Amino acid sequence: LAVSPNTHIHYGRFLKKERRCNSCGASWLTYEEKMTDVNIAVELLDDARYDRFDTAIIVSADSDLVGPVKNVRARLPEKRVVIAFPPDRHSVDLRKAANASFTIGRDALRDSQLPDIIVKPDGHQLSRPDSWA
Repeated sequence: LAVSPNTHIHYGRFLKKERRCNSCGASWLTYEEKMTDVNIAVELLDDARYDRFDTAIIVSADSDLVGPVKNVRARLPEKRVVIAFPPDRHSVDLRKAANASFTIGRDALRDSQLPDIIVKPDGHQLSRPDSWA
């Protein structure tokens, strides 16, 4: 996405956590995503305030976004907020807070993938993993 014009990426982070089985004592590392919902909320509010959209489409089922969506709708009722739920994900509260919502179908998701190879402006090629096909 970084090679697309007018695209701004706001990175979150992953927090490494050790998990342990209470039964057998085995442990393993897992990662927990942090800051994505906060980044989406900040950008939504900022973009609404500075009139950067008429309709915002948020791809998420995270109910933590209910507050920012309600805030935009209450303060700027001319702005529309539409929620696009990923396949097999949903939030009743988020759907109620938005102007509209829909679920992204698996076929649409598959048909919307980037090409197998992306060439960056410096000539470096990025290849999609075979497992993503």
